Amino acid sequence: MPGKPVIDKPGAVATPAEDQQWLDLAPLARVECSSEDPAFPIETAFKTHAGSNGWQAMEPGAQAVRLLFHTPVQIRLIYLVFHEIEVARIQEFVLRWRSVADPEAREIVRQRFTFSPPGTAEEQALYTVELGGLTELELSIVPEISGGPARASLAQFRLA
Repeated sequence: MPGKPVIDKPGAVATPAEDQQWLDLAPLARVECSSEDPAFPIETAFKTHAGSNGWQAMEPGAQAVRLLFHTPVQIRLIYLVFHEIEVARIQEFVLRWRSVADPEAREIVRQRFTFSPPGTAEEQALYTVELGGLTELELSIVPEISGGPARASLAQFRLA
């Protein structure tokens, strides 16, 4: 069984260094998502420049974004940014991965964020990991753990 991924404790995260070499995911992976608002397609969350709006689900409730890599890759950083400017809510997300050596999905992290706009309208998470032979990465989002009508969204999703 492969070793467990190593992650840094989340906390106050500065914006990743501008010189970080983030992966261009378009040629590396097929992207699947359980719901997508055509005005906010998932590909916009992978953009590394300012001004992209990110992804938003069309339907409320739990959603998933899955990256299926064409060939196994090595990942050492995962960076996520979530925005909520309208509704106070508690969101939970889970990151899972699969590898060539172990096709069973393994949890990397499970985390909750509390949004209280306008004061707390953005949450960032930067995880240092050692994921070798990665074939699939899945982000599951429950936008409102109480089951309210919130729609999942993701401002940025970057990998290095």
